[in-house]
Amino acid sequence: MKNIAILLLAAGASSRMRGRDKLMELVGGVPLLSLICSRAAQTGLPCYVMVPTLDHPRVSATATAHVVPVPDASEGMAASIRAGVRALGDNIEAVMILPCDMPELHTTDLLHLASHFHSSASPVLRATASDGTPGHPVLFPRRCFPALSQITGDQGARGLLRSEKVELVSLPCKRAVTDLDTPEAWAEWRARQCQSDARQKQ
Repeated sequence: MKNIAILLLAAGASSRMRGRDKLMELVGGVPLLSLICSRAAQTGLPCYVMVPTLDHPRVSATATAHVVPVPDASEGMAASIRAGVRALGDNIEAVMILPCDMPELHTTDLLHLASHFHSSASPVLRATASDGTPGHPVLFPRRCFPALSQITGDQGARGLLRSEKVELVSLPCKRAVTDLDTPEAWAEWRARQCQSDARQKQ
């Protein structure tokens, strides 16, 4: 399983956060990006994090990953995927791609998805919520790398997902679909966390 790499997409502009950087929002006292990088690193798999530039403030939160700058990050998610795939070594047999604004994804979730990859003939693996709703991460075998290195726009790899056989892998609750990209989403999520903590203390 060591030949699977993890691509962490962290080069976006946080345009819906109205001046705040969603990836530097604190979760348990640490920036979300630090948390996601740490959880990815704990898998033991090589991790690459895409950032807008090497002098961007987010770089300070990426100590556990290889940092890859994305000069054309303003294009959208495709630019980050292209840069990440091109940075991978020849020994990498598959790549797991996930946005970094998903605070409920844990190391065990990433390992669970990776455990379903068996060979170069494996289908694309896509995580879902427990109710079957497709989400992230998505794991692509190496045969998809040429296509991933050519995609354009802000739709990510949706076109490739339509053309490849995809196997869905269920993760607990809504971990695979909980992304926080607006101040309102952050406020609602934090409120739920407080309620959950309060119930556990009762």
